[in-house]
Amino acid sequence: MRLLVTRPQPAAEATVSRLEAMGHRPLLLPLARAEHLPEAARRALEKPHAGIALTSAEAVRVLAELGAELEAHKTEPCFCVGEATARAARDLGFTSVHTGAGTGKSLADLIAATPVASETPLLYLAGSPRSDGLEATLRRLQVEHVTVECYRMQPIAHPPEALARLLSAGQPEAVLLYSHDTARRFAALLVEAGLKAAAFSPRYLCLSAAVAGALPDGTPVEVASRPDEESLFRLL
Repeated sequence: MRLLVTRPQPAAEATVSRLEAMGHRPLLLPLARAEHLPEAARRALEKPHAGIALTSAEAVRVLAELGAELEAHKTEPCFCVGEATARAARDLGFTSVHTGAGTGKSLADLIAATPVASETPLLYLAGSPRSDGLEATLRRLQVEHVTVECYRMQPIAHPPEALARLLSAGQPEAVLLYSHDTARRFAALLVEAGLKAAAFSPRYLCLSAAVAGALPDGTPVEVASRPDEESLFRLL
């Protein structure tokens, strides 16, 4: 299948490789690029904290840049939003990984239910922009935490002609959308190009209902059963 991947860089490259291995023909149109802030993560880890919360494998990639400075923290409780983030954390060497059900709310519930041997706040290494599911639920559950942004998603601008060029080679059989912000940007690009969503592609595969909600009414959307790439790929 011809599949349009809109996932931010550098994660998009891994998605393209996976799709190629499955026999698909991925087209890459990243709408953002992750700007890593490893110094912010380094300073945050130097302060007392009860554990680390991660809602994206992008934050794990930031931690990987700390090298040997991270070694002392790899035995700390590491709370990951879902299996993909947990796998990345384990691959980096974290030994006490707790895995949520894929949403910020479920991760907060897991954190609240998991005893930790510390009176210090939880450290949430976050990105920008982000949803507030984890932080809002932690506040409601009265879990003390500190949020530190360790990466930012910087937009990548594409001219409206970029979509026309893609169509000239054949209609993508599906568009893969991973975040609300990415879906919003893609919807805006369609408007700029004067294209209806259904005219560009017959299928829009979304990681969650929140992602699908950023697309125009009438868009032929399909939502993954769980907010992870494996569930998204199962829609194929």
